[in-house]
Amino acid sequence: MEIKDNTFARQFETTTKEGLVSVEYSFQERKIFLTKINTPEEYENEAFISLFLSEIMAIAIEQKLKVVPILPKIVVFFKKNPEYKELLPPGIRL
Repeated sequence: MEIKDNTFARQFETTTKEGLVSVEYSFQERKIFLTKINTPEEYENEAFISLFLSEIMAIAIEQKLKVVPILPKIVVFFKKNPEYKELLPPGIRL
């Protein structure tokens, strides 16, 4: 999967046959806040979204960032994938 970091729009993007899927973010210090997932209308491929979020976590690990999940869907991703809990900043519990 190819992920583009669109810094102008502040989102990670990838293209599927249904259209553009993106995760909006904002930076503050060494933390990345994941705020919104944009998908084509009626797109409900949860496995793809999970894979996309895993790739974003790999980018965060590579850049040594802490991840703050704002969107409930991303919180659920962290609960289902405890291997990424070390990316959470101190004081955040899910």
